[in-house]
Amino acid sequence: MSADGVFKDQGGFLTTTVDSFLRWAQSNSIWPLTFGLACCAIEMMNLASGPRYDIARFGSEAFRSSPRQADLMFVSGRVSNKMAPVIKRVYSQMLEPKWVVAFGACASTGGIFDNYAIMQGVDNMLPVDIYVPGCPPTPEAVIYAVQKLRGEIRKDDPRGGIIIRG
Repeated sequence: MSADGVFKDQGGFLTTTVDSFLRWAQSNSIWPLTFGLACCAIEMMNLASGPRYDIARFGSEAFRSSPRQADLMFVSGRVSNKMAPVIKRVYSQMLEPKWVVAFGACASTGGIFDNYAIMQGVDNMLPVDIYVPGCPPTPEAVIYAVQKLRGEIRKDDPRGGIIIRG
């Protein structure tokens, strides 16, 4: 059996189930949506643009501008109440399966912005799969979050609400 549990060696033949193969393929080709709201978006750009934090090794180098072509939404930065309906509409336009990562303290909990204009966590309107804390979170933390999401997709249980500590 392989390390990820998808393929089994049966006398020189590799076998698997269709569901396991599809989950394996989805986990190795996650296409994020270009959706930066504030300063955390700078760290998100750092993931895709340089060789040091090469997110392309996970099949996620193609940041999409259309929600129809993306299956991962990084909500990075503070979510204002005026922007909330837009985020909800973009999320609804994404095709299934789709995942959400709350990127940074502001997207996770509202951060230092405890006022009437800022939503206190994007999970008040969207199902969040992974929370990545930090102001801003480091690229290493985001890569770790993507790796955890890939593992959850392979197990077919991405809605666990994983919190990355670090």
